[in-house]
Amino acid sequence: MTDVSQETAVAPSAPSRFGLAMMKGVRFTGWTFIWIGLFLLGFVFHQLFVTTWFAQQNNASLEEQALEYFGTAEVQEVAYTEPGAPALVDPEDQTGGSGTDAPEAAPTLLVESPPPSGQPFAIIRIPSIERLEGGWTVVEGVSRADLKNGAGHMPTTPLPGQPGNSVISGHRTTYGAPFHELDQLVPGDTIEVVTALGVHTYAVQETIIVRPTEIW
Repeated sequence: MTDVSQETAVAPSAPSRFGLAMMKGVRFTGWTFIWIGLFLLGFVFHQLFVTTWFAQQNNASLEEQALEYFGTAEVQEVAYTEPGAPALVDPEDQTGGSGTDAPEAAPTLLVESPPPSGQPFAIIRIPSIERLEGGWTVVEGVSRADLKNGAGHMPTTPLPGQPGNSVISGHRTTYGAPFHELDQLVPGDTIEVVTALGVHTYAVQETIIVRPTEIW
């Protein structure tokens, strides 16, 4: 007796149209996510490194403009009375005063005219922060374009060196990140701001973190 075995070859069936569409969809989705990932990586690299490189290059030019502005800024000397201080005796008033005592000279204050918007007009230095040890230029204004060039002075606040709270804003992560280590300052650290009036030295008393809505 002869045993004969037979084998039947089964050819694979061709993928259906639905299967082909699914394969194309998965391939398209995969490549889409890859390109999106590369775009996001490129965007982060640009924001953190490219903008910083350009800001550092521009800062040297802005510093030269600020130094030139020092020689052209309008500076006036005006009488100054400290808030809450008693009024001074008029030297021409013969009825006032205390007899033979000479009248007290009125204190004066140097006042700088507000710079034009976008004008580099000051240099801020913080010796305890390495990137600000050599100084960073301050421009007038806090718009997006202003802060791309340097730190920005808020126009609604007094200029550095004038009575009141002068507000200077700056980036912490992009465009040079001049204030990246600002949170590391401790009471006693000094901040120097150079303007047409000279060097104004401030001492850190405290550091606080506020929300963007706390504009007080």
